[in-house]
Amino acid sequence: MVRQPAFWSYDGVLPRLMSPLAALTAAATARRVVRPGWHAPVPVICCGNVTVGGAGKTTLALDLGTRLNSMGREVHFLLRGYGGTASGPHRVETADTAAQVGDEALLLAAVAPTWVGVDRAASARAAIAAGARSLVMDDGLQNPSLRKDLSLLVVDGASGFGNGRVLPAGPLREPVAAAAARCQAAVLIGPDKTGVTATLPLPILAARLQPGPEIGTWIGRRVVAFAGIARPEKFFAMLAEAGVIVAATRPFADHHVFSRSDLDSVVAEAARCDATPLTTPKDAVRLPAAYRDRIGVVGVSLAWDDPAALDALVARYG
Repeated sequence: MVRQPAFWSYDGVLPRLMSPLAALTAAATARRVVRPGWHAPVPVICCGNVTVGGAGKTTLALDLGTRLNSMGREVHFLLRGYGGTASGPHRVETADTAAQVGDEALLLAAVAPTWVGVDRAASARAAIAAGARSLVMDDGLQNPSLRKDLSLLVVDGASGFGNGRVLPAGPLREPVAAAAARCQAAVLIGPDKTGVTATLPLPILAARLQPGPEIGTWIGRRVVAFAGIARPEKFFAMLAEAGVIVAATRPFADHHVFSRSDLDSVVAEAARCDATPLTTPKDAVRLPAAYRDRIGVVGVSLAWDDPAALDALVARYG
């Protein structure tokens, strides 16, 4: 995935000139989402967003999957498998690679059975036949093939909705109001720096990213942090806030396929800085085997302002 254009973060002449194309995108999405989807006999929870790129959908899906499993509701994950070649429905296996099923699928499969496929309804049928008692979708808010019981609009607090315009004039897949009308709540990840909470006609569940328990190994140590995620700076800032000494950073595009040249450069920079290369779990699953022992990994999870409110919502719909 290429980096987002800078003008998506502000309004101006270029976005306004693109407004006719944006109107076509919005109209096409509106026509698509009203199609009736298959109504599964088990609850379906969708972690979606209205912007292109990452807002924290996979992190939320992992959180919900863990909660549902703790409630005794055997959960299976569904996703497209961005970056992978599998068209599905395909159940992710331990032998699968990111090139086959995408990096998010490998992360989800470590928590619960995971299915990738273009047709979400077909994946849902396969998951139910395999014993799923609840389904969590990573993305798919604009995909109508499977009816959702609970849709959560995931919003990145730092970037919000960009300039508020629809593709290609801005980062939105559809107008915010249209997406919100199909959701039961919004999940705001990180401080609201753009004022989105005042514009959303939805209950807001606020959370912040926190490092995984492995962060204790890295506090006070020098690292060269690198990441190929939607917003690498979030990972870098989290490390610094936790007390890791970030000697240098190397951002890559989301889902970047690391070449040996990329990684040799990171390793060499770490050596010059008397540091250790450090990355995210999502990036780690895309690393060639020869580099995995030389690169550290720190994951993230969500810390909720009101976890009881989330539990009540999941119990109601899941």
